[in-house]
Amino acid sequence: MDNQPTSWAPRWNLVVVTWGLATVLLAGAVVDAVFGDGKGAVLMGLATVAVGAFAGHWTLVRPRLAADVHGLRARTLGGTHRLPWAGTSTRLRSTRRLGRDGVTLELEHDDRLFIFGQLDLGEDPRDVLDVLTALRARSTGA
Repeated sequence: MDNQPTSWAPRWNLVVVTWGLATVLLAGAVVDAVFGDGKGAVLMGLATVAVGAFAGHWTLVRPRLAADVHGLRARTLGGTHRLPWAGTSTRLRSTRRLGRDGVTLELEHDDRLFIFGQLDLGEDPRDVLDVLTALRARSTGA
């Protein structure tokens, strides 16, 4: 148990690739504005903003989730939220969209809901829940 990760964030390679894609889109928008039509430049600019927003979010809110024997810490753009084990429920939610199963980890505390997917955590939410369950058991002495 001691060698299990206790914090989770998007994988760095995904973050770097997303920043690279945003850079390529920005270059495409500039080239299209200079040599092409304005409509293509606007479309490329919007794509740049969207991809850049994901890259910025994944860079700024690291780690997305951290845990220890005292509880959880969830990072959002609004800051770090401390969630003690007492009163915090953790569960998995499975959904099927476009023929694919998606699993998310849901944390609920004081009428606040935090939802983390595989991209947020950098690994399968089922594996993260296993680690969280073991940490919770250690914190209560069970």
